[in-house]
Amino acid sequence: MFPELKNDLILRAAKGEKVERPPVWIMRQAGRYLPEYKQFKGNDDFFDLCRTPEKAATITIQPIDHYPGLIDAAIIFNDILVIPQALGMTVEMKENVGPSFPDPLRVPSDINKLNFNPDVKKELGWALEAITLTRHRLAGRVPLLGFVGAPWTLLVYMIEGGGTKMFRFVKEWIFTYPEECHKLLDLLTSTCVDFLVEQVRAGAQMVQVFESWASELGPIDFNEFSLPYLKRIAIEVPKKLQSLGIEPVPMTVFAKGAWYALKDLDQTNYDVISLDWLYDPALARSNSTKSLQGNIDPGLMYGSDEAITKRVEQMITGFGKQKYIVNFGHGTHPFMDPKKIEWFLKEVHRVGKEAN
Repeated sequence: MFPELKNDLILRAAKGEKVERPPVWIMRQAGRYLPEYKQFKGNDDFFDLCRTPEKAATITIQPIDHYPGLIDAAIIFNDILVIPQALGMTVEMKENVGPSFPDPLRVPSDINKLNFNPDVKKELGWALEAITLTRHRLAGRVPLLGFVGAPWTLLVYMIEGGGTKMFRFVKEWIFTYPEECHKLLDLLTSTCVDFLVEQVRAGAQMVQVFESWASELGPIDFNEFSLPYLKRIAIEVPKKLQSLGIEPVPMTVFAKGAWYALKDLDQTNYDVISLDWLYDPALARSNSTKSLQGNIDPGLMYGSDEAITKRVEQMITGFGKQKYIVNFGHGTHPFMDPKKIEWFLKEVHRVGKEAN
């Protein structure tokens, strides 16, 4: 049994229920910019932190402690690239560089290197332990969120071998080897579904699917290589949970840069659509029936308090108080001042309470 939940604001907002103020959390709120994270991490390898439940739980809770009463959800400290690891690929996190695959998929025959029947509970059991431990340690203060990277985004990393500006290799694949791409996307989708289901069984109370590289697909290619797989996840996760006698949890989709896809995403089974800063809040609201999340430009945290206040007021006015979750339009940066983020959070509370 888990401790009783004391703050269910984000769960109610996700379901479209009436709330007293819009809830708020921040993508990549655990780690990176927090001084206590940098001290705690020391010289430890990033993935070693993720794979050690005690450490992952500590890092997950750090922002909840750092900003007492200001954040309405914790998100488990982990990484989207643990799924390629579960499929048999090696992924390293290099300091000041980011993720790196020493042996990426470069030709179709490389698919044979992958494990097409992964045991998610075995391969990612440490992540599930971290969720259960964190849920207990949160003591019901806020809900705990789980997540996965979306299939297209994972495919990009697996083929490119890391972050990229050119997308040379993955574009070669989708335009030369589409059949093999769909085979991989199908595998990734099934694995994402299994991992999300296990995260909920372990204690996650809401989950998010990160389609971080959606911006690299135009509308036609998004409809072929991303949207069908996003739809499958939103259908299959609740179905599997129900078959296990478990109540489905709210699900969020974040397709960064896919501004053209809002109406299509609105027709999916996701409860929440998370938006980046390319969207005008009022226009997004008028084009969606679902709960929305977002969408402050993270770079605003380098600005003045006055600039932050002005943008928070504009954002909440545009989205409205109901069916809305305040967040950044992407993740925090390592260089951000925690005091600026505190100002942002406090202004969200102030404006959110005053909004009609």
